[in-house]
Amino acid sequence: MTVNRVPGPAIHVQDLKKSYKELEVLRGVDFDVARGSIFALLGSNGAGKTTVVKILSTLLNADAGTASVNGFDVATQAADVRESISLTGQFAAVDEILSGRENLVLVARLRRLKGPGTIAEDLLHRFSLTDAGARRVSTYSGGMRRRLDIAMSLIGNPQVIFLDEPTAGLDPEGRIEVWRTVKELADHGTTVLLTTQYLDEAEQLADRIAILHEGRIIVNGTLTELKHLLPPAKVEYVEKQPTLEDVFFAVVGNGKDSDAVAITAASAPTSKEQR
Repeated sequence: MTVNRVPGPAIHVQDLKKSYKELEVLRGVDFDVARGSIFALLGSNGAGKTTVVKILSTLLNADAGTASVNGFDVATQAADVRESISLTGQFAAVDEILSGRENLVLVARLRRLKGPGTIAEDLLHRFSLTDAGARRVSTYSGGMRRRLDIAMSLIGNPQVIFLDEPTAGLDPEGRIEVWRTVKELADHGTTVLLTTQYLDEAEQLADRIAILHEGRIIVNGTLTELKHLLPPAKVEYVEKQPTLEDVFFAVVGNGKDSDAVAITAASAPTSKEQR
């Protein structure tokens, strides 16, 4: 799949509107996404995030407004848009009966690409799935399935990838795996638009964040720019306690950290000793 790169932003959206009968889902959405960047569309359930993705990926027609992907209009040049993109939905679209490698080979063959075996091996290596490549996907963890799903979506080298709620339903380790994968996509020059309702996910990944609320973009900027919307932080000295996330990864991360946590817990004085 080869599509010429068109100058300008990778994604351009202007005054996008969409209603389902009496329900206004999008009420004039505007944003641009720079090439090779990670753009997070942040909002609660029902805010209209998935509707935006469906319009940009040509799965749904807008009622009004314009949108382009890789320089192609989503309404009048849908075929060119589809050649430029890949879409990964909220649920991993993998065949559990096949192995990871067989899933990748199958997609490469369906896209009539040369050397499907080589393509599969390269992607397994890139997404740290080589050791699991021969195993059935039914044995994969949630994070591994999602990484395989994203790897499958990259076959054909799309210039823009849409990730709709990429970590929904994943455990903490799976989320970290997917975050690492998304960052690597941008490092390789792929433009990423991801939708999420997780504040920490947008904070960790995005170059720019747009908050979609009740069908409109209410703020759009870098994390630093968004923080400047609030009053300056007060400096206070408090005792910092470890978070549950700190404890979780200290325990499961590796044996050394686990031993340290166990020793600390075992040597901690009881309330009677403290007195």
